[in-house]
Amino acid sequence: MPGPAEQGHLPEPSHRPVVRRPPTWSALVGAVIGYVLAFTPSLLPRPWWLQAAACAITAGIAYGVGALIGLIARHCGLRPDERLRRTGWPALAGAGGTAIVFVTAWSVRWQGDLRRAVRLDPRVVWWQWALVLPVAVLLFALFVLVARALRLGTRQLGRLAARALPARWAAAVALVLAVVLVVGFVQGFLLRGLLAAVESGASATDLGTSPGIVRPTLPTLSGSPASLESWDSLGSKGRDFIGKAPAAAEITRFTGQAAKDPVRVYVGLRSAGTLRERAALAVRELERTGAFSRRVLVVISTTGTGWVNERIAKPPEYMYGGDSALVAMQYSYLPSWVSFLTEGEASDAGVALIDAVRTRWAQLPADARPRLLVAGESLGSYATERAFPGGVAQLAREVDGALLVGPTPDNPIRRTVTDGRDPGSPVWLPVYQDGRTVRFARRPGDLQRPPAPWAPPRAVYLQNGGDPVTWWEPSLIWRRPAWLDRPRAPDVSDAMRWYPLVTFWQVTCDLAAADSVPDGFGHRFGTLPTGAWARIAPPAGWSADETRRLEEFQRAWS
Repeated sequence: MPGPAEQGHLPEPSHRPVVRRPPTWSALVGAVIGYVLAFTPSLLPRPWWLQAAACAITAGIAYGVGALIGLIARHCGLRPDERLRRTGWPALAGAGGTAIVFVTAWSVRWQGDLRRAVRLDPRVVWWQWALVLPVAVLLFALFVLVARALRLGTRQLGRLAARALPARWAAAVALVLAVVLVVGFVQGFLLRGLLAAVESGASATDLGTSPGIVRPTLPTLSGSPASLESWDSLGSKGRDFIGKAPAAAEITRFTGQAAKDPVRVYVGLRSAGTLRERAALAVRELERTGAFSRRVLVVISTTGTGWVNERIAKPPEYMYGGDSALVAMQYSYLPSWVSFLTEGEASDAGVALIDAVRTRWAQLPADARPRLLVAGESLGSYATERAFPGGVAQLAREVDGALLVGPTPDNPIRRTVTDGRDPGSPVWLPVYQDGRTVRFARRPGDLQRPPAPWAPPRAVYLQNGGDPVTWWEPSLIWRRPAWLDRPRAPDVSDAMRWYPLVTFWQVTCDLAAADSVPDGFGHRFGTLPTGAWARIAPPAGWSADETRRLEEFQRAWS
């Protein structure tokens, strides 16, 4: 009698549980190794919850790699015999469990060393660190469960496809369909939903006003009654920037001499419809406030939210006795990491604003126009550099100085300078063309090196050796970074090692802690911008003593 297959019918697939068999040896060994390596020192100390996430993610990736190795071994006929399987499981459980518990406990010492290196209290709260293991295990189990559910779903798709296609074709079609569905779900639902939530929250924040910030009355400030812009159009970060402008009396208290009210111009995202229109509005505001008749004009590229660091903005105002003008333009209200991933307007905004201001500035007589300086922090430094596609030569030709703080790995000029650094200089403190135009610093004394002449125009990069914002890049997955070569930056642990995949996730986690450390470490630069401005564009008669005094005065700024 013909069977079901001969009658043209396939048997109904049996219902299989998501977890049909225990994990393979190689998968578990990989997970243990991944968990252990995730604890090894990286750039910055991490809070316990971030360490738990790093352990779970790294263990999950290593688990998948181990499972793949086991699958290849089985297809090659490499299988342990029954006796080895019986004795191996207890041995693996004992060795793996011991390694997990030991490294979890020992990592308290590593974290203490990292905290001590950045001048934090080296003591770790033991009960918080004790939560790392159980939380990491729960997250890891969730990752594995999702992975197995996806594998089971792919097999079910393969069985359906096998009704119309040969077995090999069916398996390939099922795999492609599974990938398409997963990517579509992540991009179309999870990622889009996450970005929508972030955008909604950022938009609401942008409408608010920080405590203590009030609408100005001085005509030298955007958003005032005399301004071309309304106070509401500036956005939250724009109102902060305008509201924190020092008055002439505050500057006089520092200088001891009569001062002017400095000009601050800010164009918010809601001030005009396009980048070109906002840049043109910025120039009209500069003209209205008399900015082009001041002694110094600084064009500042903002971060993703439109934020401007006061420790970058205020030093030129005090150095020049208020005879200064600052201009900035918002291109987004999203955090920098979202702006960088989802928007190309960061670089476009830098180009639009700098080009518009410089075009108007260049129309003035050379002996009757202000010093033109540019500045930017983090994504703002990237936006600034994009306005000078000709590199250092164009930067030196078109402006009178530049301050670039906490640059990203994608900054085009910085990458060119770093790659072309003089022999013998490290990647974290490069010397380029004997320091003729560009110099790097993580401490004030670094601007003295090399001892060669440093004629204006001058450009300064401030970057810390342990700043993940500067060193994070996808190539960490497969390539050892040059910043781990010897000699290392003093703020990078001697115990840090590079491991494929692992180091990438460690530095990714470090990004979340980049601003949670004291000044001079991570992505915090303290009063270093003051010393940098004093070297880039000092006013006539400015002294090193005045720089130190301004740095002390500056410590109260935020």
